[in-house]
Amino acid sequence: MGEERGVAVYPRPLERGAAKKKQRGAKASAGIIDSQSVKTTDVGGTGRGYDGGKKVNGRKRHILVDTLGLIIVVFAHAANLADSTSARMLLTESTWCEPTLGQVWADQGYRGERLQRVAQGCDLELEVVERTEPGFVVLPRRWVVERTLAWLGKHRRLSKDYERLPQMSECFVYQAMTALMLKRLTS
Repeated sequence: MGEERGVAVYPRPLERGAAKKKQRGAKASAGIIDSQSVKTTDVGGTGRGYDGGKKVNGRKRHILVDTLGLIIVVFAHAANLADSTSARMLLTESTWCEPTLGQVWADQGYRGERLQRVAQGCDLELEVVERTEPGFVVLPRRWVVERTLAWLGKHRRLSKDYERLPQMSECFVYQAMTALMLKRLTS
C-alpha cells in the first residue's frame, strides 16, 4: 500500500497475484491438464466426433493451466480422440511454450504407460490424481483447472463450438482468457 498525493492507494488483485507469482518465479513450474467436450453447430466443419463418455457430438478442448488457473496451452480436436492420445500432443507443445514446466497433475482419464513415457521424454512428472471417495469431492490441485473451465464457460462464444476449424476454437479460448485477465487488471 502506497500513498500518492495524500490518498491511500491499494494494490489491485491482479497486481497482487503478479507480485506473488514474481516471488515464486516468473515462469510456471507446475500445471494441471483437463478436457472439456462441447457440441458443435451445423456449421462445424472438420474435426467433429462423438465422445461416448459424455455423450456429446462435437469437439474436445484440452487445456493446460498453471497453478493460478491461467492458460498455458489449448488444443482442440474431434471429440472421439481419447484423452491420453491428445494429451501427448498437448504435453509436447507445452515444452515449447513453457520450458520451465516440471510437474503436471491430471485426472484418471490420463492414465497410461505411453503417456507417462511422453511426459518423461518432455522432462515432466505426470501425476494422476485419483478419486478416493464416491460422489462430489474437491480434489487437490484439480479444482484449479475446473475453475478455469468455468471461467471460459461464461463466454457465450465458447458455449458451443461455432467454428469450422479447431484452430479457430483455440484462438477464441485464448481471446476469452486474455479478456478475463484484462478485465481483472483494470478493475
